[in-house]
Amino acid sequence: MKLRIEIVTPAPPGTLHGNRITALRWHQFLMRLNYQSTVTEQWSGKSCDVLIALHGLRSHDSIRAFKKTHPDRPVVLIMTGTDIYRDLKNSKKVIQSMEMADAIVVLQSEAIDSLPKQFHPKVRVIYQSIKSISRKVPPKRHFLASIIGHLRSEKDPFCAAQSLKLLSPDSKIQLIQLGQAMSPDFKKEAISLHKNIERYQWLGQVSHSKTLQWLSCSHVMIISSVMEGGAHVVSEAIAIGIPVIASDIPGNRGLLGNSYPAYYPVGDQVALSELLNKVETNPVFYQKLCKAIAGRQKITKPELEQESIQKLIKSLVK
Repeated sequence: MKLRIEIVTPAPPGTLHGNRITALRWHQFLMRLNYQSTVTEQWSGKSCDVLIALHGLRSHDSIRAFKKTHPDRPVVLIMTGTDIYRDLKNSKKVIQSMEMADAIVVLQSEAIDSLPKQFHPKVRVIYQSIKSISRKVPPKRHFLASIIGHLRSEKDPFCAAQSLKLLSPDSKIQLIQLGQAMSPDFKKEAISLHKNIERYQWLGQVSHSKTLQWLSCSHVMIISSVMEGGAHVVSEAIAIGIPVIASDIPGNRGLLGNSYPAYYPVGDQVALSELLNKVETNPVFYQKLCKAIAGRQKITKPELEQESIQKLIKSLVK
């Protein structure tokens, strides 16, 4: 009999939210490991041997219902950035989900420090992997920067666009922003910046494959988030070999490493513009970033993630 595993993610089918992408990737690995796996938005109520739930707050009801019905069956909680860096402080439900879980998965190493000590023995770090995508030749006539992610406050979505105003007039930097506006105000702001900043273009939501095409021909990618559990797009940039300019938050440090040379203080448009200027005009610094990214590529290998998932399931199901 194959082991039956249900993965619960609050992100609906068809969305490009990181949680949905993580759930689908785990689903594929579990199938490859010869388990029976399904992905749902909340626990289906069907019997399964293991429940894997993304989001301590939004999957809380699923975890509670499953544990009530099957108190002796394991639950794996995969914690998201909003769980760790926002909801943990404000919601008892996140703590309750952690208490009910038999194992807690975080997507980058720095996350552990933000969790209460009593849960540390349950925590596993499982990095997100990427199928290999080759780097494309970037444009010759300008220096392409990309910023990728839905436009919402956690992402500080317009810090990069605003920082372009501080670049020297002869800079060749062009910024492409990809991602759906998650509110009418964000949409209005993106359209206005698109009109008023010559070197900025907002393309809205495009398919995942199109997003990867843009990323793989960028000279540099910017991640400006206020909070992240471990952004999938950072793992993608690492896997392809694209240098990253990152806001200085634990979620970015946990993926790029503490010695990575291109962090800037969250929300600091001046510091971000200075880093953009440096990557464009200083080839030695640019190569230093390329080398630092290459040094992190081992954590994005699919075989590492698959092996980590297999170890986790085996440790829970005797």
